[in-house]
Amino acid sequence: MIVAVGIDVVLVDRFAKALDRTPLLADRLFTEGERLSGSGNPRSAESLAARFAAKEAVAKALGAPAGLRWHDCEIVADPDGRPWLTVSGTVAAAAVERGVNRWHLSLSHDGGIASAMVVAET
Repeated sequence: MIVAVGIDVVLVDRFAKALDRTPLLADRLFTEGERLSGSGNPRSAESLAARFAAKEAVAKALGAPAGLRWHDCEIVADPDGRPWLTVSGTVAAAAVERGVNRWHLSLSHDGGIASAMVVAET
C-alpha cells in the first residue's frame, strides 16, 4: 500500500554554483558512493542534482521531520544502472514510524532541471 509520495526539482546551474561556492557541500550532502560513478569518476552536476532532489523527495514523503541526516538516505544503482534508495539511521527510523518498508525512485535531468520522485510503500 502506498503511504506517501514525494517529488522535488532542482535547477542544475544553481546547484552546481552552490557546490562550487561551498567546496565541502558535496561531502555534507552525499556519500562517497553517491559522489562517484560506478567507474570511480566524479558524477556530473546533473547527476548530483538529481540525487539531491531524491533526498528532498524522501524527506517530503516522510513529512519532513526534523533531524534527518543527509547520509542516512543514499541513492545507489543496481548492476543495470537503475537507481534505488537505501535508508539508515534517522531516515530509517522516520520510515519505520510511518510504516514505510519499501521505496520506489525515479530520477531525471534535462533542460537544466533535475527531478526525482519517490513512492513510500508499506
